Amino acid sequence: MENVAIGAPADFSLIALFLRASLTVKIVMVLLVLASVWSWATIIQKLMVQVATRRDSGSFDRRFWSGEPLDDLYDRMTGKPKGAAERIFSAGMTEWRKSQRDDGELIPGAQSRIDRAMNVAINRESDRLTRGLPFLATVGSTAPFIGLFGTVWGIKTAFEGIALSQNTSLAVVAPGIAEALVATALGLLAAIPAVIFYNKLVTDADRITGQHEAFADEFSTILSRQIEDA
Repeated sequence: MENVAIGAPADFSLIALFLRASLTVKIVMVLLVLASVWSWATIIQKLMVQVATRRDSGSFDRRFWSGEPLDDLYDRMTGKPKGAAERIFSAGMTEWRKSQRDDGELIPGAQSRIDRAMNVAINRESDRLTRGLPFLATVGSTAPFIGLFGTVWGIKTAFEGIALSQNTSLAVVAPGIAEALVATALGLLAAIPAVIFYNKLVTDADRITGQHEAFADEFSTILSRQIEDA
């Protein structure tokens, strides 16, 4: 920490506070800023994924319940399902067709294989929705403590400077304390949005996964009727 000359006006802008801070506190500040930027990038990316998933699922649900034959709906995907619901449907239909013999009969155990195929697809979509969220949880739980470490270290450095200068004037103490407190502020700035959006994104991901599971159950019920009628 650089000593501030007595009587000279101290610059308390964030850039000035950062430049005057010790190397350890600077490293802490940089880490917290990077964590905050990465958190916001993760938050925006996950929000976009969830919005796209809801839009694609809604569009597919309308087509699925429109009365169009399932085989025609599957064939129009041309092997490239776009959304999560389409991929789950495609997994079930793919296994359904693989379970049919050349004579039109079904291979025993077709229902369980179809259910497993859709469950695997649901798990993949769930992983896709929650990928990156543990980082938000980590930032939310550790950033305040990292910031506090920077503050403690900065205050220690400030008191060392006071001892060396043998001057306890508030004009000498205040800049060092201000530099140290910036680390805690950055820690909270990184942690608060991470915690808020982690809880929101996890809740929304669970809700979307529940909708996928409900669709898979309904689709499985439709196929089970066809298996029983076969």
